[in-house]
Amino acid sequence: MELLISLVVMLAPVLIVLIALRHRARQTQARYHTLLQLADKGIELPPQLLLEPQVAFCERRRALVLIGTGLGLMATCLALPGEVDRGLDIGRLWGIGLLPLMIGLGYLASWWLNRRADV
Repeated sequence: MELLISLVVMLAPVLIVLIALRHRARQTQARYHTLLQLADKGIELPPQLLLEPQVAFCERRRALVLIGTGLGLMATCLALPGEVDRGLDIGRLWGIGLLPLMIGLGYLASWWLNRRADV
């Protein structure tokens, strides 16, 4: 039973990513199918339709989500009572939150530098 629970917990994030990637691929396929239908009808396609859609402020949004995730994970580890194997306190695991925090700060720096380059 413990093996089944561990397997479900480990496979859940992988399944979520696969579902998201499949959804994005279907959206792209539907977009190209529509463009091909328009081209077959002889409609001249503007160059803007051929470009991939871009999400505005994508890096900034991603940065803020990762920073919040990192800080939340750090606060959660520090606030949880209890012990893991051999009497180690769960609060000592706060460093796990540093990874998403630092990645988020990197995205924020990238967004800021790209914004300054455009001006």
